[in-house]
Amino acid sequence: MDTGVMRMEKMERVQAALAGKSVDRPPVSVWMHYPDVDQDALALAHTQVAFQQKYDLDFIKLMPFGLYSAQDWGCRVQFFCDRTRPPIVLKNGIANSQEWKNVQPLPAHFGNWGQQLQLADYTVQLTQGKIPVIQTIFSPLTTAYKLAGDRIFRDMKESPDWVHQALQAIARTTMDSVIENSQRGISGIFFATQCATVDLMTPEGYSEFGRPYDLEVLEAANQAGLWFNLLHIHGNNIMFSELADYPVQALNWHDRQVWPSLQEARGLCQQCLIGGIHEKGAISYGQPEEVMKEIGSAISAMGTNKLMIAPGCVTEPYPPEANLFAARLAVEPDVFCRFK
Repeated sequence: MDTGVMRMEKMERVQAALAGKSVDRPPVSVWMHYPDVDQDALALAHTQVAFQQKYDLDFIKLMPFGLYSAQDWGCRVQFFCDRTRPPIVLKNGIANSQEWKNVQPLPAHFGNWGQQLQLADYTVQLTQGKIPVIQTIFSPLTTAYKLAGDRIFRDMKESPDWVHQALQAIARTTMDSVIENSQRGISGIFFATQCATVDLMTPEGYSEFGRPYDLEVLEAANQAGLWFNLLHIHGNNIMFSELADYPVQALNWHDRQVWPSLQEARGLCQQCLIGGIHEKGAISYGQPEEVMKEIGSAISAMGTNKLMIAPGCVTEPYPPEANLFAARLAVEPDVFCRFK
């Protein structure tokens, strides 16, 4: 199959996909956690760039450890430094509702926040600005959830003013981090919300405690000139329709596992859609031909307009190499047309 489009460079291909312009092939990327190296910004940068180069991926989603945004406010974390064991919470940073008052804005270069600025800086330098790099930024409510655990939902009802005060401080820190990251040369942010699911809260609750702070951060990203801002809606039973109007260039969620499918989402939003790979499916546990069929079916259903191929979330650590090579090969026009 010939798309009729000349071969593109990666930066050009991603920009065209976001803008809904013709592409030579859909951009593709894969991401996972690297708990064996993610406490060393330089080591993680080298690891991610080597991974991108080995499999010829189109963009890099930076992979700081998942608790980085909460630890500096008192969340105690246990690290294993093992490639298959990500860090876990030993003790939440909020033990009672009054402790929300202790959450104050932090400098963006402070502690773990500053370490992720180093990660962005190193990665952009290593790629020489030729590969889109997006930084993982957690929504303020997600950070608060990581900090307090499930008690946050009780405190929203019993002490909403204190929770809002903390969310304002977290949002301020997050916005400053986005601006500082932009100055390191990243292309955008992977803005992850883990609370926009009715399994955790109501849409009305999210509208009060999530959305206003989300929009502040995304406004900061857009004002900073970042052009590849991706909203990741994590979890089952997600509030896709409620967040579909967010000012981002792309959307990502567990499209192979939960509503909506890629096709259904196309009727709900205008942004570029990023998905098509079941992160806990063939890419992690199956065979190369299964990976190709899965990606081929996504491209067949969606076409190549405003589509990038990627997992709905992190894959298992270090999937089989043959499956990763298959994911890259599957987006070539003469390949995906055989796997419709």
